[in-house]
Amino acid sequence: MSVQTFRVVDAGAITPNTRRGGELRTLLAPSTVAATSGFMGTALIRPGDWIAEHYHPYSEEFLYVVSGEAVAELDGVPHRIGPDQALMIPIDVRHRVCNTGREDLRIVFHLSPLAPRPDLGHVDTEQREQR
Repeated sequence: MSVQTFRVVDAGAITPNTRRGGELRTLLAPSTVAATSGFMGTALIRPGDWIAEHYHPYSEEFLYVVSGEAVAELDGVPHRIGPDQALMIPIDVRHRVCNTGREDLRIVFHLSPLAPRPDLGHVDTEQREQR
């Protein structure tokens, strides 16, 4: 039996990624806890902001809305999601998540399986200005 190392990851200790919009924090991943099957994190999207359109050629993405209101566009089709609702985004489906409410949108996301290399995990189809 191998010895497992367990680690609690504090979201406040993770520098947010803002390249695609919002504030994404990848908490449990190969780089943080040696995950081998996927990764999980949180997204904070302010009112009027959005995560730029992209797709994942190797992974399904699972979204769970903790608070706020959103429209998730999947291959151009809008889907409203709100608190305590979840959405699964299949492999290769182009998607964008927009905060359509008046309060911060807080989401937990999980992607699985992992891409063969991190640089192959996302394909951007929309560019955002660097903030």
